[in-house]
Amino acid sequence: METAENGGDNDKIRINSHWYWAIASVSQLGWAVSSYRKGYTGDHRFMPLKAFAVASLFLGASASASVAFLKASGIHKVEDLMGVGASIRSGLGIRPRTGDK
Repeated sequence: METAENGGDNDKIRINSHWYWAIASVSQLGWAVSSYRKGYTGDHRFMPLKAFAVASLFLGASASASVAFLKASGIHKVEDLMGVGASIRSGLGIRPRTGDK
């Protein structure tokens, strides 16, 4: 009975990994802000490389923060996210989409 309720993966141990994603996001954001505030130092030929690196840090921080938010919210699969969307739509009083029936 228990295996049917949780999808049959009762022997699978879930680790709350959203803390790792949140720590990664905070460290990337801190490194990006530090690099941005420090400004450009060194040879002028490496300036585009540094700008690309700082932009990549900001982008990576936002991506890992998004993953941390999804994992902390209990959304692990696309079906979970679709269920949340359907719940929001029904809460707002909007008719369900044709594929949701």
